[in-house]
Amino acid sequence: MKIKILSLLALAGALALAACNDDGPTGCDCTEDELIEAPYNPQPYELVYPERFPRPILPEDNPLTDEGIALGRNLFYDPILSSDSTLSCGTCHNPRLSFTDGQATSLGVLGLRGRRSSMSLANLAFNANGFFWDGRSATLEEQALLPIEDHLEMNETWENVEEKLRRHPQYPALFRKAFGIERKSEITRELAAKAIAQFERTLVSYNSRFDKVVWEQQGWPTDSEQRGRDLFFVEFAGNTQDHPGCSHCHGSALFTENRYFNNGISDVDGLEGFPDKGLGEVTGNIYDNGKFRAPSLRNIELTAPYMHDGRFNTLEEVLGHYASGGHGVINEDANIQPFTLTEQDKQDLIAFLKMLTDTTFVNKPEFQNPFE
Repeated sequence: MKIKILSLLALAGALALAACNDDGPTGCDCTEDELIEAPYNPQPYELVYPERFPRPILPEDNPLTDEGIALGRNLFYDPILSSDSTLSCGTCHNPRLSFTDGQATSLGVLGLRGRRSSMSLANLAFNANGFFWDGRSATLEEQALLPIEDHLEMNETWENVEEKLRRHPQYPALFRKAFGIERKSEITRELAAKAIAQFERTLVSYNSRFDKVVWEQQGWPTDSEQRGRDLFFVEFAGNTQDHPGCSHCHGSALFTENRYFNNGISDVDGLEGFPDKGLGEVTGNIYDNGKFRAPSLRNIELTAPYMHDGRFNTLEEVLGHYASGGHGVINEDANIQPFTLTEQDKQDLIAFLKMLTDTTFVNKPEFQNPFE
């Protein structure tokens, strides 16, 4: 009888092993709960930024470390996060284009276009007022979770991503080094999002020609750049209303107020007529319809086409729109008023805007794709 029982136990064990080797949907992965053999000694990372910038938003539950940033950089550029392993975060956020993609709207893995243009990721660490064009995510950690499961973007599930990362030959060790987990089963979407957010917080841009001339007093602006600067900043305009007033929405050292506006680009019959309601989709407030984040103008030379839907191909077109004064929709920002803009004024403003290009930022080795 004992022999017979032992034989049955052996058979059960063999069947269990066979099931663990089954890659089909009913199988199990016996490696997912394995211990991870890697050291855990995270090194703090000090974010460098100028005093003229506001204090960065650094969550206590996700401090910057060398190991967390390294993991986040790998995840950011790895197409493993998409359903067919062809698309990564870096596909739509190219560092050479100030982390945009040069398209009006981005193309997802299903070959479908998204509704909105890819935003620059420069200086996100200093934003305390929501992310995406419509502000629907309060933190970078929340923002990092959404593109994975968006059918117009990566079209994957986090369950599949977690399984792929747990089975990967390198990622378990990277997760342990960053977050101190002990088993592969502890790799989660929340930790992946934390790592991506850490990497994105390091993307600080402050070394443009404007910074060198104005803040570091290295050299002088050209006559055209100075005239453009005088046009851009409201405080240089005196009492005249016939002025672009760009700094109303693009002020501060970040060249954005990180707020949301209806900037007059849509000619609609009323507040329900916007084809994309923007902030209104998030808040449910009809007066927020058609409002979108005012992006930073740092590196604006590199981020065409412009606006949330990429409707303007050039800076000349953008300035032409603002000079026209919008369409008079009830919730347009009060500063959207027509003004005179000569061709010389336009070229001077563009000369000034090009001073905001930061070649150090877009070429920084630590920001580039580690797989290339």
